[in-house]
Amino acid sequence: MSRSTASYALSGKRPISPEVTDRVLAAVEQLGYTPNAGARALRTSQTQVLALFARFVEDEFAPAMLEYIKGVTDTARELGYDTLLVSDEDGPGAIRRLSGSQMVDGFVLLNVAEEDDRLEPLRSVHRPGTLVGLPGDTHGVDVFDLDFEASGRLMVEHMHGLGHREMILVSQPEDVVRRGGAYVWRLADTAKAKADELGVDLHHYFAASSQPGIGEDLHRFLDAHPHATALLLNNEGAAAALPAVLQERGLSVPHDLSVIGRYSDVFARTFSLPFSAIDSAADRLGRHAVQQLVDRIEGRIDAAAPHTVELIAPEIHDRGSMAAPPAV
Repeated sequence: MSRSTASYALSGKRPISPEVTDRVLAAVEQLGYTPNAGARALRTSQTQVLALFARFVEDEFAPAMLEYIKGVTDTARELGYDTLLVSDEDGPGAIRRLSGSQMVDGFVLLNVAEEDDRLEPLRSVHRPGTLVGLPGDTHGVDVFDLDFEASGRLMVEHMHGLGHREMILVSQPEDVVRRGGAYVWRLADTAKAKADELGVDLHHYFAASSQPGIGEDLHRFLDAHPHATALLLNNEGAAAALPAVLQERGLSVPHDLSVIGRYSDVFARTFSLPFSAIDSAADRLGRHAVQQLVDRIEGRIDAAAPHTVELIAPEIHDRGSMAAPPAV
């Protein structure tokens, strides 16, 4: 069998009979063959590597960020791509450097800010990019995110439908907003607007993202509003700390307090959380972003095709932590 025949069988660039393809795949498995990345890059101008830009920030809950990273890396691997994790503080410089050196075929950006300084260089380089997170200006990039505005409305509407008229909303730390984390105010602003529309008294707080600060914050909020019957959480650290806080206060869910959060099923299982939640869709967002990026890299999406902005509609995963408020 010639080298060209084996190459065509592996690449799929030319039709090869099933019998020959099976022989090639058997030989690959037996020999433990791995394609030479350098040779492939010279031949195809592709590296089969995606750059994933992610930052672990002290005041954000690291386990939540890992879910988005896993969604990206798992999908990339399934599609035949390796992932280069980039945590460089100089994001714009890193994008230009990686593109200029032709080390990667495309970019995935997490921690997307409202006015993200990585977007201008990303639009100017000759490599496609996708974002997990909604910036203020979406032109020139594919964007995937949870619909946080719809999530805020849904939280309030659902609790109102159960009879709750006083609620507490706990958001991420204010530093997240100052860095451009628009998802925080998108959810909070629409929750407040819906609460005002429905005649609900909604108390909004920013809180720490880790212990002991978050536990102290939750106690403070509950002390300040003893008549609140519903707790809305857009803060993963608050959800993780809440069981201990409830136990210390002698409160049960949903008998004394109804609770809804915003996090994934994986997160709920990891921290044994019994609270209903809007699925943050971290894995799904990573999958959609990588599939779109690879489709652009491999030409299945025309270069002139409009870019996508996909906001995933919120879904409540009911774990029994919401009910009518206690009788007065």
